[in-house]
Amino acid sequence: ITRLNMQKLLILSLAATSGLAAIASSHSNTPASLKEVYAPFFTVGAAVKETHFEGREADLLISQYNSITPENLLKWEKVHPTENVFFWDHADAMVEFGTRNGLEIFGHTLIWHNQTPEWVFKDAEGNDVSPELLLERMRNHIHTVVGRYKGRIHGWDVVNEALNEDGSMRESAFYRILGEDYIAKAFIFAHEADPDAQLIYNDFNIENPEKRAGTVRLIRKLLDQGIPISGVGIQEHVRLDWPSRELLSEAISEYAALGIKVMITELDVDVLPSAFDNQGADLSLHAELRDELNPYANGLPEDVQQALAKRYGELFSVYLEHADAIARVTLWGLHDGGSWLNHWPMRGRTSYPLLHDRNMEPKPAFFKILEVGTHHPR
Repeated sequence: ITRLNMQKLLILSLAATSGLAAIASSHSNTPASLKEVYAPFFTVGAAVKETHFEGREADLLISQYNSITPENLLKWEKVHPTENVFFWDHADAMVEFGTRNGLEIFGHTLIWHNQTPEWVFKDAEGNDVSPELLLERMRNHIHTVVGRYKGRIHGWDVVNEALNEDGSMRESAFYRILGEDYIAKAFIFAHEADPDAQLIYNDFNIENPEKRAGTVRLIRKLLDQGIPISGVGIQEHVRLDWPSRELLSEAISEYAALGIKVMITELDVDVLPSAFDNQGADLSLHAELRDELNPYANGLPEDVQQALAKRYGELFSVYLEHADAIARVTLWGLHDGGSWLNHWPMRGRTSYPLLHDRNMEPKPAFFKILEVGTHHPR
């Protein structure tokens, strides 16, 4: 038996152990790395936690991905919890890990209405701060965080989720105190701190026509003002039946027509029943845990597993059709056990939205994506 045949036998044995023998055997000549298959088209990344920089999770990251994004480590409440205190340990560990392993690093997120401490918006008496003071706090935060990682973090989700579902401005504390101008100011501050970094507007459900129109309006206004915006992040917290192939393709085309790059920034596919219509990733929504909303607590049925694989294949085929416009695709998590969807919009669900299961074994969706990328013309 040759060494090559021994390697094939080992691959088949491992695949059989995880219930994927048929898939693995049918793709025995397929490279086992997402980053290798998609290197001609765009980078492929994963969102990371502070526990991901050693052991099996680190091995999985390094073997499959060539970019990383912190899920929570650089959000304002984590890195800048009080006015004069910055906490760098976890973010520093992420940047050191990414740099050491040759990964592109993207920061998430500088300005967001969620996970921002109340002190940012309030004075000593509990009243809203003046516009001047809020701008100064924004400037200090952005200059300090972006400046610390200048040249090492390649791009930033500068402003996150500033729009309502109808495309109007979200009534956040930033908007209440500063008006729509807070968005332009955030991009200006980020560019001052690192002129070479990619600067991105990031949001969910912006495939939908109304919210898409508002996003296009916002980005076009920034561009007309000469604001340094590099791209738009389509989060892509999607479902088995939304968005349609056509809707997604239309959205990517419309954003690309603005002359900026498109990023798929937070991809996962929720296979569980929705508690709300068109929920997207609205963290203000909460629901009570009920059995009918958690139907796969004891495992994912094979037909749903295959539907998930088909859906991921469809999504990546659309991304490949627009590879000239898309700079990166980032999965929002590393494996099912660590997904935020186990805890939202209610805690205690058993969710299956990613490419690797709770044992960090590849799912049929993983092999489907490899297949789609391998057979796409270079």
